[in-house]
Amino acid sequence: MSALKELSSMDLAALVASRVCHDIISPVGAITNGLEVLDEEGSEDMREFAMDLIRKSARQASAKLQFARLAFGAAGSAGAEIDLGDAQVVATGFMENEKSNLNWQLDRHLMPKNFVKLLLNLILIANQCVPRGGEIKVEMSGTPQSPSFTLNAAGLNPRIPLGMKETLSGEEPERVDAHSVQPIYSLLLARECGMELTIDKDEDCVKITALPTE
Repeated sequence: MSALKELSSMDLAALVASRVCHDIISPVGAITNGLEVLDEEGSEDMREFAMDLIRKSARQASAKLQFARLAFGAAGSAGAEIDLGDAQVVATGFMENEKSNLNWQLDRHLMPKNFVKLLLNLILIANQCVPRGGEIKVEMSGTPQSPSFTLNAAGLNPRIPLGMKETLSGEEPERVDAHSVQPIYSLLLARECGMELTIDKDEDCVKITALPTE
């Protein structure tokens, strides 16, 4: 594989927007379906089912949008800091709709926003590594201004998604599209933060690290 080619800001923005839209289409579609049931059904049982679907899907859409706002959005001005407590809240809300549990081991600090964005993106990657569910343990060493992150995704038959290891090491993926843009975005964030990403697997765990480059 060749080295990752530079993406224009327009292409990167379009691909990230497509990724975010892809993530929220499902719960928003479910809300629409629930409203249609309310309009058409006279059965009280069906109306209650529709209301439950709408409530659940609305919570899911809200959690995904709040997560995306921090993970992909501007989240304040250049050089802004983000409270890790806020990051934990949105990460926990996002993971409540996933198969794996989040074990957040970070203390509450203010941290430069790009480090926080990188951490949230690494949680997305870790979640892909345990498609059958498990636990994602998130740890940090160093200082808020110069952190190192370690994520361990443990579960039944964990795996590294095809091409993920190569992309995170800086190689060009087979296709650059809305599916592959998230690890590319993570790599670009890591470079912006002066960090290097690694991902490795043993029998029951995938380990992801983000370490300062020397």
